[in-house]
Amino acid sequence: MNLYNTKSRTIELFTPLTEGVVTMYACGPTVYDYTHIGHMRKYIGDDILRRTLTLEGYNVKHVMNITDVGHLTDDGDEGEDKLEKGAKKEGRSVWDIAAFYTDYFHDTMAAVNVLPPIIEAKATDHIKEMIALAEKLLAEGIAYETAHAIYFDVAKDPHYGELSGQKLSDKETAVRDDVVIDPDKKNPADFSLWFKRVGKFADHSMYWPSPWGDGFPGWHIECSAMAMHYLGETIDIHTGGIDHIPVHHENEIAQSECATHKQFVRYWVHHDFLNVEGEKMSKSKQNFYTINDITARQIDPLATRLLFMQTSYRKPLNFTWEGLEVAGQQLKKLQKFAAHHTQQGTVHDSYMAAFTVGLADDLNTAKALATVWELLGDNTIAEADKWATLLRFDAVLGLGLDAVEKFTISPEAQTLLDARNTARTNKDFAQSDELRRQLEGLGYEVLDTADGTKLY
Repeated sequence: MNLYNTKSRTIELFTPLTEGVVTMYACGPTVYDYTHIGHMRKYIGDDILRRTLTLEGYNVKHVMNITDVGHLTDDGDEGEDKLEKGAKKEGRSVWDIAAFYTDYFHDTMAAVNVLPPIIEAKATDHIKEMIALAEKLLAEGIAYETAHAIYFDVAKDPHYGELSGQKLSDKETAVRDDVVIDPDKKNPADFSLWFKRVGKFADHSMYWPSPWGDGFPGWHIECSAMAMHYLGETIDIHTGGIDHIPVHHENEIAQSECATHKQFVRYWVHHDFLNVEGEKMSKSKQNFYTINDITARQIDPLATRLLFMQTSYRKPLNFTWEGLEVAGQQLKKLQKFAAHHTQQGTVHDSYMAAFTVGLADDLNTAKALATVWELLGDNTIAEADKWATLLRFDAVLGLGLDAVEKFTISPEAQTLLDARNTARTNKDFAQSDELRRQLEGLGYEVLDTADGTKLY
């Protein structure tokens, strides 16, 4: 299998550190607001990657975090904690906010058939691991303490910036002096490992004891601490959005590798942005759509999987309602096929190979989908074999075709169908047309084939 590695900027042959096992860490949601369709694209992409690796025969150890503290409104350690901001806005506690939006995230993932991670790690459950990592960096002389926080000294990491390709001097130039709140920061790009409950955070409602006094962790250290706690000091794959590259993931690499002196991540996989009707998604533009907006339009949420798979995960995707409706019609076609098949034949090797080759080409889902439609249109293949092959495809597509309710004919419809077949045999076309109208009145689609009349 070939994967594009953000770190090397090339497509590489994927080989895990341990044969047959893949360690995969996915940046999870910050649970202060509703999960939207942009988030859905990322997690569906992660899901397809995981399912593809499983199809390739790997045991995927998938860990994802839930950020329920420490993510500030500005990734560069400025602004207020997003959970605190959400709590003030809604007049609820931060704990209630985190619980509510975590549940909403779970409901959204279930609606689009994203497999839950093997381990879901909440930041607030792993404070001791974060403190231990910060202590190690202080002992290494890579971190330092001020009256406000514990910071990572980026100037002491000679490899800082390699993921994004951005030089530290460029970061320094880009940072305005007027937004640096802590005057004791050595470098504007230094990032917090631990915020003390002083100054602007004196009244922060989520805090824990530490060697430096009460406080809470920075966002970046959370992922490093949890990823290494569950998957080891070097992991195979780390996923996230492209917006994570220049700050969050750059900082993860720096703190992890300076603490362990080992490579932190072997393959970095990043998903591109989703725009809406050609514009960036935002609440002010009223194009901030969630799973509720999709179901309100009577569209099956699983249609989003088909829509997203039509474009490479490494390219921007423009969401339109028209595009989702088309994907919904495609989904209905697949569901109709699934509803009319129960007996499985033999998986078709050549189509299975073509499907796998597409996915192995840096998750070329568009090529894999083309194989699906080609299979369904191939009249040389037995229907039972098509169904068996489609089920294998769906192990990656995740469209839930195995759970589609099977089509049944009511006794009344069966009586009409038998009568119509007799009328057709007797060439009584007037009676045949009348019986067709009666069947259609019961909600059935009537299709005359060489094998006789079929109802859908």
